[in-house]
Amino acid sequence: MDELRAIVMRAENTWTETGIPRLRMVRGEACSDQVYEPMIHLVLQGTKILSIGDQILQFEPATYFVVPVDVPAIGQICYDKPDTCYLALSLTLDPAVIAGVLAEQEDDGASALAPRFSVSTATPDLIDACLRMMRLIDRPKEVAMLAPMIEREILFRVLQGPQGDMLRQIARPESRLSRMRSAIDWIRAHYTEPFRVEPLAAMTGMSVSVFYRHFKAITAMTPIQYQKKLRLLKARRLLIFEPRDAAAIAFSVGYESASQFSREYARMYGLPPVRDVARFKTPAARRTAAIPLMESAELA
Repeated sequence: MDELRAIVMRAENTWTETGIPRLRMVRGEACSDQVYEPMIHLVLQGTKILSIGDQILQFEPATYFVVPVDVPAIGQICYDKPDTCYLALSLTLDPAVIAGVLAEQEDDGASALAPRFSVSTATPDLIDACLRMMRLIDRPKEVAMLAPMIEREILFRVLQGPQGDMLRQIARPESRLSRMRSAIDWIRAHYTEPFRVEPLAAMTGMSVSVFYRHFKAITAMTPIQYQKKLRLLKARRLLIFEPRDAAAIAFSVGYESASQFSREYARMYGLPPVRDVARFKTPAARRTAAIPLMESAELA
């Protein structure tokens, strides 16, 4: 863990590419609200408190979580010691690579639906594989040969653990999680537009009631709540970084009423838009507030 932390200390206060496919690292003084893409996220230093839908999760050093689909979340960092920073690494999930690993091992079958988000302790074998992968940053000539093998080992270790079912669902094109991804992608691409659930359910080949149930099981929120989170995450980023008033930004992310936007914003962040954004105007505030600097994928 000490060697892993030393390597990740080279990262910036944003997700930093390592030169190894799908592997990124972060050295963050503040945890952003962001849309997490499908990934394995390993915490090395600091404590992350993450709110996803109706779930609140706490991640300590040497713990990890699996994100099966693009999901908006609100995060906050708690530091273990003064003058330390949050350190983590992530491996973006490729369904084809996971499927290849599954094809080479006996599979007793996964459940019909991925479990809820959870926190798992990283085993020594998983940490060792991650360390060997990160060492390749200083051995670029070895990346093409060794990185794919180590990536498969990392996936194998997670598949053997309590969140392995998440990976199995991602790799199976016939799984409900895989079919749900098309509806989630549509909402992300059209988050400023009103929508009806019936066409989305049809897109996944499910009835409306089954669609609702599985959407919430996978994302910890309903389709409308998911859209609302996307809108508010984007609005907060715009409020901080663009010189526009709250009403204009509310309309730009799909709200038809500025007052409704203000109510929902305050419900999510604890303060109305103008007062919330004022917290980010000083350097001291930026150290303690959840500044959205680390969005994994910029919303349209």
